[in-house]
Amino acid sequence: MRRRRRRPRRRMAKQVVSEDWIPKTTLGKMIREGRISSMEEIFMEGLKIREPEVVNLLLPDIQEEVITINLVQKQTDAGEKSRFKAVVAVGNCDGYIGLGNGKAKQVRTAIEKAAANARLNLNFVRRGCGSWECGCGKNHSLLFKTVGKSGGVEIVLIPGPRGLGIVASEAAKVILGLAGVKDCWTRSFGSTRTIPSFAYAVFDALKKTCSLVTPEDWVR
Repeated sequence: MRRRRRRPRRRMAKQVVSEDWIPKTTLGKMIREGRISSMEEIFMEGLKIREPEVVNLLLPDIQEEVITINLVQKQTDAGEKSRFKAVVAVGNCDGYIGLGNGKAKQVRTAIEKAAANARLNLNFVRRGCGSWECGCGKNHSLLFKTVGKSGGVEIVLIPGPRGLGIVASEAAKVILGLAGVKDCWTRSFGSTRTIPSFAYAVFDALKKTCSLVTPEDWVR
């Protein structure tokens, strides 16, 4: 009997910045002072995001979804130590996507750690209409084919025509949807049943879309 694949848990939430947030980094202080007011400026300057509150402040409509939660064990002198490992994706469904993981004894704490880590790994996704079947010129798909790898998993993202939808597994649909990609073909190779590696392979493919970004692409 074939084992049915478990669908990833979803959790949508909007994060707000606490009024008593005190920036600890130079980037956070610049945002508090009003010298930086958008995510585009951060990526254009090549600055590193080291505080999750920066993303919450500049992208108030950001959403998060739980990709998978696993129980991991570690052998110690005192015996087996069990913890939960969560993989969470965050995005605003309009060109920004982040993926992170977190471990903790409690599921909720693991999810919160993973969500914070995903915000620190936020990346810009270059979208467009790269399908020869469409040519509408809108940002509904990718501009070119891209390949991502993680562990023993490899995935190929191929631009699709408008109205196709996302032809992929549930985990890939979640990540691509949060990135703002609406139409896309996918081909995967390797141990695709390993959801964390599969999710990071999709994230790696999306990160490579920024390799040809020009300053004009930030003006949308």
